[in-house]
Amino acid sequence: MEQKATQGRMSLEKFMRVTFKGVLDPIGAFLNRIGLLPNTLTIMGLIGNAVGAVFLALGNITVGGLIVLLMGPIDALDGTMARLRGEPTEFGAFVDSVTDRYSELIILGGLLIYYLQQQNWLACGLIYLAAVGSVMVSYTKARAEGLGFEAKVGVLTRLERFLVIAPCLIFNVPMVALWVVAVLSNFTALQRIWYVRRQAAEQRKMLFPPR
Repeated sequence: MEQKATQGRMSLEKFMRVTFKGVLDPIGAFLNRIGLLPNTLTIMGLIGNAVGAVFLALGNITVGGLIVLLMGPIDALDGTMARLRGEPTEFGAFVDSVTDRYSELIILGGLLIYYLQQQNWLACGLIYLAAVGSVMVSYTKARAEGLGFEAKVGVLTRLERFLVIAPCLIFNVPMVALWVVAVLSNFTALQRIWYVRRQAAEQRKMLFPPR
């Protein structure tokens, strides 16, 4: 089951790369020509999401959602730029991952401010769970890889969360996004924990075979 989930996620990412490669490569090449650095673009995306979060906090959900949607391609453009420059670096990947987490939490923070003003405690609770799930999906993967395991499984990774959140904000149904992310992101973290547990058990059997 975990292997199928991994293949599904990889297929979605591959589909997105192939579909938009003809658009992203020329844009990435142009940005490289004008001297923009990939990490600079990454930071610009973070700032853009912060602006979107301000609109969310003010109750302009659709406008905030449109800004979040516009910032989405930047997540692919910085990587495209680095590839075209022949300079993909571990630090660049690190910066990209860290800013992704900040962007998600900033967006959820904007929604939290809005719902606190509305005294909608259910929404605030969902935002908390969504934030926990978002962080734990990333943490379980990073921690597993740090220990030599693999944890690229799950139904709601970064790309899927973006594809849920952005449209729901644009159509002004943020509660739908919060329910989906709150439930499925934490389920994804549990999937990864279980997947690593199975790997650890198999590793133990190899090291200490039963007699």
